[in-house]
Amino acid sequence: MRQWIAAALLLSMCALLPLAEAGKKKKAEAEDPKEALTPFQEFIGGWKGQASTKKGGFFKEGSSWGWRFKGKDVALTVENDNGTLFKKGELRFLPDKEKYQLTLIDKDGHKNVYEGELKKNILVVERTDPDSGDTEQIKLNTAGGGDRLVYTFLTKPEGRTMYNQMAQIAMTKEGVTFGVEAGSKKPECVVTGGLGTMQVSYMGQTYYVCCSGCRDAFNESPAKIIAEYKAKKKKGG
Repeated sequence: MRQWIAAALLLSMCALLPLAEAGKKKKAEAEDPKEALTPFQEFIGGWKGQASTKKGGFFKEGSSWGWRFKGKDVALTVENDNGTLFKKGELRFLPDKEKYQLTLIDKDGHKNVYEGELKKNILVVERTDPDSGDTEQIKLNTAGGGDRLVYTFLTKPEGRTMYNQMAQIAMTKEGVTFGVEAGSKKPECVVTGGLGTMQVSYMGQTYYVCCSGCRDAFNESPAKIIAEYKAKKKKGG
């Protein structure tokens, strides 16, 4: 009887091993900053539009998003022309919290740090104003098939439950060409898989990257980047 029980336990453990390994793989992918930031690939590039505020003001705005790679430190960076609501910032993933962190620098040099999650293709991040106790919320999302980028700024007074929209920036991607034939093949970034907009070369072969950050990463380790890209394409990723 003891031998039968031991054998049954061993078989059960063997059956659970593949599930455990799959769980570890899924967790590792979730903790990979690059993979975690991939849903925001459509942010990459230049944008032009305008900002509108609750007080009725309208201002021209321009943003430029790109990747930044420093070893294992991976982030998306943004520079905002005119800087009505912010001047620059960065978006990164925090594996220990399983949340996204958006850091924005305003025109006066003040740094505001927001944290949150991706909800139904909308990044929703928040911070509490240490002076007023109000909750500040920012929503970022693309629309129009990735041709539009929208920032929405909201606040919720301390002790309240409703958010009030304070400002919004709506922009169109630079270089968008309407009427392009459906299904036409577009160059792919060899680093992130996004839309390739810049050419790079290695060993006489031309490849594409989506931003200066990916260009720098490619130039630093072209053979490694190309090998990883080909392996991913082979797996259908």
